[in-house]
Amino acid sequence: MRLHEIAFYAITFFLIGVFAASFNLNFAIIVLSAFLTAIIFLFFHFLKFYSFQHSQECENKLIITSFLSLFIIIGAFYYNSYDARQIQSVDIPFSEKTTFNGMVVDYPQRGNAQKLIVSIQPPYSGKILVITKPYPSYNYGDLIQFEGAIKRPEPKNYADYLAKDNIFGIINFPKTEFLAENQASYLKSHLFKLRENIIVNFQKTLPPEKAAFLSGITLGERAEFSKELKDKMSASGTTHLVALSGQNITIIVIAISSFFGFFSRRKSVFWLTLLIITFFVLMTGAEASVVRAAIMGGIILLAKQISRIHSMRNVIAVAAFIMVLYNPQVLRFDFGFQLSFAALIGIVYFSPTIKKIFKMKEGEGFLGWRENFLTTTSAQLAVLPLILINFSNFSPLSLLANILILEAIPLTMIFGFALGAIGFISLPMAIIFSWFVNLFLIYELAIIDIFSKISL
Repeated sequence: MRLHEIAFYAITFFLIGVFAASFNLNFAIIVLSAFLTAIIFLFFHFLKFYSFQHSQECENKLIITSFLSLFIIIGAFYYNSYDARQIQSVDIPFSEKTTFNGMVVDYPQRGNAQKLIVSIQPPYSGKILVITKPYPSYNYGDLIQFEGAIKRPEPKNYADYLAKDNIFGIINFPKTEFLAENQASYLKSHLFKLRENIIVNFQKTLPPEKAAFLSGITLGERAEFSKELKDKMSASGTTHLVALSGQNITIIVIAISSFFGFFSRRKSVFWLTLLIITFFVLMTGAEASVVRAAIMGGIILLAKQISRIHSMRNVIAVAAFIMVLYNPQVLRFDFGFQLSFAALIGIVYFSPTIKKIFKMKEGEGFLGWRENFLTTTSAQLAVLPLILINFSNFSPLSLLANILILEAIPLTMIFGFALGAIGFISLPMAIIFSWFVNLFLIYELAIIDIFSKISL
């Protein structure tokens, strides 16, 4: 068995252990299951050995796999250790009115109310979700005094969802008093301000609904979405368009490589691309899908840089392993993480089968329709079980809606980023350029509107 195969199976069994432990199964049961798995592989090895169809390579694979299955125990132990450290680090005064200081440690979610992720300052410790009035507006790095009662999140599935981000309490509309600003990371603070300024440039040059939609597909910002637009996107099956994904990373990589490739060395372009991708991930709040895409993009770029062949199977496994190593709870409790990897696995493994079934020709097709059909259909099929489990609804027409919209999304994103940049140079130029961007947005929102009215 080759090294890359050993790495893949070790990671796979490690993830199985993490997933099993997330159900709070007794550790002894997981250990017993891991040993039973190893014994089963050894049993198949002996069956092969005493048959006439065995090969040395197959025997070695079975023996190595049997030992690698013990990584299930390592994964379960890692999850339990992480969970224990997480709980020990929290000291929150629940269900009692108290006054405490807290610092905003993530990008605020704005809308009818502000949602702030706050790190409580000593003598307490831990992170909580604060829901407060839209004004005064608070920013990342602000130090605020709060007065109110912190409650435990309910129901349990919502508590688990928040716990994956180390958030263990909620406080609704407490009394607030601003104390200081810029108390957190200098770099993240400026990246978040850059994000806000890009969104402002969109708002200055486009109608409100179109500015909100463009902010969504470029930066994942959904604060300005009207209820009507949210309902339309949900009904048409296009909500995922405003969830940051590999498409955003791909467009950034292509744009950087194309622009700087003319006058920079290959090595310089490689490091510059990695740097800008890292800044983009931080600026957009490090959502699971974009982190996954960034890790995978970085691995593929590195493979090309050192002229090594990369296996998509291993790239997917390594990306998942890195994210789970950082936070093992995302594997079960982060729906975005699950959707992101399911869609990617569908694209990699379902696309060839769909291509054969429909006897499709090579090439992307007119305006990329063939590639979009394969990508959309394979991704939708892969995430369908997750959607049915979590939402219990699925519209077959969403496939057609996504194919029609995805034709225009890459150009919309490229021109959207360009519009945001031009807005810093000259507002009149940005207004003129926005007329062109507006054509794409009119088309996309029209498709969403049409398909939201069709029900099967």
